[in-house]
Amino acid sequence: MTDRQFKSLCAVAGPVSRETFEDLLRFEQTFLKWNQRINLAASSTVENVWRRHILDSAQLARIEPSAQRWLDIGSGGGFPGLVLAFLLRERNGSIDLVESNRKKAGFLQAMVGEFDLPAHVHARRIDDTYDLIAPPQIVTARALAPLPPLLKLVEPWLATGACGLFHKGRDYRLEVEESTHRWTFDLIEHASATDTEGVVLELRNLRAT
Repeated sequence: MTDRQFKSLCAVAGPVSRETFEDLLRFEQTFLKWNQRINLAASSTVENVWRRHILDSAQLARIEPSAQRWLDIGSGGGFPGLVLAFLLRERNGSIDLVESNRKKAGFLQAMVGEFDLPAHVHARRIDDTYDLIAPPQIVTARALAPLPPLLKLVEPWLATGACGLFHKGRDYRLEVEESTHRWTFDLIEHASATDTEGVVLELRNLRAT
């Protein structure tokens, strides 16, 4: 445990307890062990899991600190979904994790059980969960799809009041422009706390044109 890592977490996520910080450190090591058996994240990114994945995920908690009902689609190795679950445990919130890959869903479920996280794992395709999940306040997705097809996936939630928080890289402006050919939405761009070329897109009031 290092003060520097703890301060970096609080800087991007807001106030976090030492207990949650220590659990995230344990999760980081557990993730690396699982990643040796299951391809949970690109090998080029696992040298710095703390910054590339954990802090990158945790920054969403500062954007919407009062939201308690979250949904993460295409959860994969747990970023941002599992990281948010650790933070939501302190805030009496919960999150649904949707992942169709059975091995990755098994990892997510194992982490939920091991760390007693307020999360429910759905080992299904995203479009098979629309009627299964209670309306969320926030929908997240990271490295799942370009924005135009992503908006089609999340329309049932964003068109009925949910807010979308989506990690995007340096080409995000082109994705936004392409999306406006079919959709209207309110957009706020948040500079990434961990990637100088990245953003978190906050989308509301999604409507097909």
